Amino acid sequence: MANGILIVDKPQEWTSQDVVAKLRGVFHEKRIGHGGTLDPMATGVLPVFVGRATRAVEFFEHADKVYCARLRLGCVTDTQDSMGTVLEERPVHCTAEAVEVVLSNFVGELQQIPPMYSAIKIGGKKLYELARAGKEVERKPRQITIFSLKGKQISSEEWELLVHCSKGTYIRTLCHDIGQALGCGACMTALRRVKAGSYAVEQSFSLEHIISAAEPEGLLLPVDSLFSQFPALTLSPAQEKCVRNGASFTYGGQGRYRVYGQNGDFLALCEMRDSRLCTVKSFF
Repeated sequence: MANGILIVDKPQEWTSQDVVAKLRGVFHEKRIGHGGTLDPMATGVLPVFVGRATRAVEFFEHADKVYCARLRLGCVTDTQDSMGTVLEERPVHCTAEAVEVVLSNFVGELQQIPPMYSAIKIGGKKLYELARAGKEVERKPRQITIFSLKGKQISSEEWELLVHCSKGTYIRTLCHDIGQALGCGACMTALRRVKAGSYAVEQSFSLEHIISAAEPEGLLLPVDSLFSQFPALTLSPAQEKCVRNGASFTYGGQGRYRVYGQNGDFLALCEMRDSRLCTVKSFF
């Protein structure tokens, strides 16, 4: 039975759910989920949790991301990317220095209004369904964090952006807002996620590679790779019995631990509470 985390390099025009559906057939496993939606236009890192590893998805929900995006100045669309209908085209007179100044203003904590073409639900309806019906509704701004934003000029109208951001950031909205701040408008023309949490694109596999692999299970990372930032703790037989029975025990540490049994199996993510080591989530 397959259990682990697969880092997929999502192809363009596939939804994240398309990838999950395909992999259910590859692994003959119903318990498969992804760790963060990517728009069909986007490519890159999509962590997929297989089998018992789906219990770890909740710990990945708040992971920050790194994206490489293309920004086109002078073009405004209804979807805020080049896949939408062009609403306005404006001349571009921005200097590279002016763009750099504006980019610096988008670093830090920001309030971002989600785009109409998104899967957010309002009144039981997804925003993109309302948008396709020609309706626009008020959306509450969401707090996001841009940890870093670097730009590289490709041409007078094209820029490449490297964005390190928090969960919930819409990169096409960021591109749109940058264009508004510059006064010429802008849209996103390409998007690639190069890192999600601790998983980088160098660790990813194309769908073609996964599908053609003789043993796709061998491409899975162990679930404890998600918790590599926490120290490892190998339990004594008595302690292991406590964890397997859902009980806590006295321990002299602090914080969270990756907990392993005597045979080296990853058992659980645990944390200290009132001088006792307690299970946060078990994986055995």
